[in-house]
Parts: sequence; C-alpha cells; structure tokens
Amino acid sequence: MNRFGSLLGRGIEQVTASALGPYQTAVVRIGFAATWLLFLLREFPHRRELYGPDGPWSWDMAQQLIAENDAFTALMWSDAHLWFEIVYAVAVLSSVLLLLGWRTRTMSVIFMIGVLSLQNRSIFMGDGGDNVIHLMATYLVFTRCGQVWSLDARRAARARGTDTDSTDGADPEMADRSGVEKTADPDRVGPVLWWVLGLALSLVTFMGELSGGWLLIFWGLWFAHGLWWAVGRRAPDGEARKLLDVIVKLAHNAALLVIMVEACLIYATAGWYKIQGSRWQDGTAVYYPLRLDYFSPWPALSDLLASHGLMVMLVTYGTVVVQVAFPFTLFNRRVKNVLLTVMIFEHAVIAVVLGLPFFSLAMIAADAVFLPTSFLRRVGGGVARARGALVARFRRGGAVPGQRTADEEPAPEPTEHARVGFPS
Repeated sequence: MNRFGSLLGRGIEQVTASALGPYQTAVVRIGFAATWLLFLLREFPHRRELYGPDGPWSWDMAQQLIAENDAFTALMWSDAHLWFEIVYAVAVLSSVLLLLGWRTRTMSVIFMIGVLSLQNRSIFMGDGGDNVIHLMATYLVFTRCGQVWSLDARRAARARGTDTDSTDGADPEMADRSGVEKTADPDRVGPVLWWVLGLALSLVTFMGELSGGWLLIFWGLWFAHGLWWAVGRRAPDGEARKLLDVIVKLAHNAALLVIMVEACLIYATAGWYKIQGSRWQDGTAVYYPLRLDYFSPWPALSDLLASHGLMVMLVTYGTVVVQVAFPFTLFNRRVKNVLLTVMIFEHAVIAVVLGLPFFSLAMIAADAVFLPTSFLRRVGGGVARARGALVARFRRGGAVPGQRTADEEPAPEPTEHARVGFPS
C-alpha cells in the first residue's frame, strides 16, 4: 500500500510540476502549422471555389447547416468577398506565426479560428487529413507548445541572460516574471495584442455573432491570458502565480494525453474497420486505389506496384496489422519505435503514390507525438548546427573555423521531469 501511495505521489508531482513532452508538442505544433500553411498556399488560386463565395456549397446552405450543428466559423458573420479574403489571410498569417512560435498561446487560438472557420464553411471539401487538423488545432490551444524551437523560447532564454534556442520549463508567453526573468524588460507586445483581441471580441459579441458555448470559450481564453499576465506581473512569486502555474501544466499534460489517445484511436478504429472489409480480408484492398486515376499522380508507378500481387497482399495485410497493433506497442519502447518508423514511411509512400500529401503530412505530425525525446533533440541539434554553418558561411570573416557559434551550441539536457515523464 505504501509503495502504491509513493508511486501515486510521484505521478501527481510529475504532472503538476512540469509541462511534459516539450519537444513532442513543439514538433506537433510545427507539423500541423506547416501542413495547414502549405495546403492554404497550394489552394490559394482556388480558395473561393473551396471555401468562398464561388463554391458549390453556397453561403445560404452553409448558414442552414451551421444553424443546426452550432459549429463555429467566422465566415458566417458576413458573405462579403472582402471578409472572406481577410479570414483567409488571417489563417495564412497565423499558420506562419505558429510555425515560428511567435506568441504561441495567442497564435494557437487564432490558428484554431482559421482552421474551424474554413473547414466548417465547406464541410465536404476535406479528407481524413483535414479532420485530423481540425481536432489537433483545438487541442493545441491547451498546450504549451512553444517551450522549445520557437521565437518565444528564444525570447525567454535571452530574458534569462542565456543564448540558446531551447528552454525547458520556462513560459515565454507574456514574459514570465518568476526567477531570474524578473529583471527582464517589460513585455509590451503581449498586452497590446491582448487588448486588441479583446476589443475585436467585444465588437463581435456586441454584434451578436457569438453566443452560447463559443462565447464562453473565447472570453474564457481571453480572460485566462490576461489573468496569467497580470498575476505574473504583480506577484511572480506569490501563491496565486504558483496555483495558476499548476493549472496550466495540468491543462498542458491533459491535452498532450488527449493528443496521444486521439492518434491511437485513429489507428485503432481504422484498423478494426479494415478487418471487417472483404477486400482487406482477401488481401486485395490496396490494388483498387492504385487503379483509380484520381489516386494515380504517377500512373507508371501505380501500374508497377499493382502488377505485383504478392506486394499488394503484403502491404494490405501489413497495413491492418500495424494499425491494430500500434496502440498496444506503446508499452514497449523498442517495438513502438519500429512500428512508428513503419507508419511514417507508409504515410510518405501514400503521399507520393496516391497523391495525398496533406493527409500524409497531417498523420506524420500526429505520429510525431510518440517520437523519442533523444531523437528529437538530435534532430534539433543537427538543424541548429546546419543553420549555424550556413550563417557562418555568409558572414564575411564573422566565424572562426572550428569554433562553435551560439546557435550551434547543443541544447541543454532535458529536465528530470521531461526525461522520466515522457515515453522515449
């Protein structure tokens, strides 16, 4: 009994004292922001047909559907062409800023607004990848996804007097006032951004465009951001700040758990539904999409793969096995990493062979939450060194050969909570 109580106490301390998986949430943030951004840019010439006034799903039809399901979309606030262009531009801009990790708390909310606004405007224009982005955009709002690999992390590091791109446990948004960060210059951009968004939210509320649950959600997020900044500004070491910090970490860890469970549910349900299909049972399911022109961007490659019956059967059965088995492999690190590599490779093949790049990117971004911390740190270090070498090459005499620049310094070791608390 004492042993169980000790384990329970350590578990509670772990989820309340640290925001787990900083590298995993960062790569999920980058992955989904990049996927949505690339999709918006690719479809920019066709944006009005997909989500705008020129689409087959008219504004009146969308308004009737929204009235029934109460889904959120800012595009229902006006049918003007200019309003659509503004919403689309905001969706693009928020994707860029979230990708870079600038004001990640605020940008995650605006990113969610952009995703929901466009997708709920024309619900028949997406695929499985859009559904994943739809869900993950909502979950990211509750995570501290800018702890590492972000402009927020760099700003927080400089506020503490260090020179590194990685911060473990620091809260960069709106200038965390705890510890050594109390000497940092006051943050002016955060409060201004908060007030501007508050005025915009007040205007939308006054016009009656928000009501019910969505009204409470957006005002609650706005109030929570302001409360966090105000308490950190006036009492950075007080009990109120410590309580808020515990709540924020609990919300982050809960959202991270939901993301992991969601990814497992996607694979588990897909695998079990496949088992019930006769084409998956006889090993021929993969053959049919390879013969469809819509899923054959490279006809010669599709014909080559479809002509090998043994390969088609192995891929068909292998897909089912991997999807059904993956949730159960999370209890074994080595097996999990092997199946994770197989699934990422499979999605890369789907992107090329079947012409579904954004679906594959979305699934790879979801899979990234299970990547080992050590692997992500090595990748981050390699990217930092490559960037440092590239910058040094363009600096005329600015770097000494063989000497590491600040950008090339390896990231610090993860905290004990990050190392022990997240599967690797």
